[in-house]
Amino acid sequence: MVADTKTLPRLLAQYRDVVVPKMQEEFSLRNANQLPRMSKVLVNSGIGRFLENQKLKPEIRDTVIDTLATITGQKPIMVLAKRSVANFKVREGAPSAFVVTLRGDRMWHFVDRLINLAMPRIKDFRGMKDTAFDQAGNYSMGLTEQAVWPEINMARVNFTHGMNINICFEQSNPEMSRFILRELGMPFAHKDD
Repeated sequence: MVADTKTLPRLLAQYRDVVVPKMQEEFSLRNANQLPRMSKVLVNSGIGRFLENQKLKPEIRDTVIDTLATITGQKPIMVLAKRSVANFKVREGAPSAFVVTLRGDRMWHFVDRLINLAMPRIKDFRGMKDTAFDQAGNYSMGLTEQAVWPEINMARVNFTHGMNINICFEQSNPEMSRFILRELGMPFAHKDD
C-alpha cells in the first residue's frame, strides 16, 4: 500500500477540523451535506481603461498576465466585451478584463495567502467590510494595487493595477459565509470603527 504524500492545504484542514464542528453547533446542521462550502475563487483585473483605440498595449497586457499568473499559479484568460457601450468607450470584441478561476487546493492556498500575507500589507488597513456578501453568501472585495502580494517585485512592474476577488460558496447565505470567513481568519472591520 502506497502512503498518501499529498497533504491538505492548511486552511482546508482548519475548515474541516475547527470550522465545521463550530458551524454544525452554531447553525444546528446535523447532516454534513447541509454545510456550506467554498466552491471557487475568481480573481479578475479590468483593463478597459488602459485601451488605446481599442487596442491593449503589450506591456500592460504582459504586466497584468504576469501579476495574475504569479499570485494565482494559473494563466489568466482574456475576457472580451460582449457589447458596445458608448459611455464607457467600449466596443464589442475589445479586451475588457483578465480572469482566473481557482478551485480545489489552489483555491485554499490562495485564500490562505490572501488572509495571512496580502491583507496585513494593505496600507491603512482597518479590516474588510462584512457587508459585501450577496444573497447566496458569495463575498466580493477589491484590492487597489498588486503590491500587497509578496510575490510581486514592484521594481520590475511598469504600472500598478487593482483586482477584484470573489469568494464563491455553495449552499450558503451571508450569515453562514461570514461565519466561515471569520473563523478562517478573515479580518473583518469592527462595527464601532
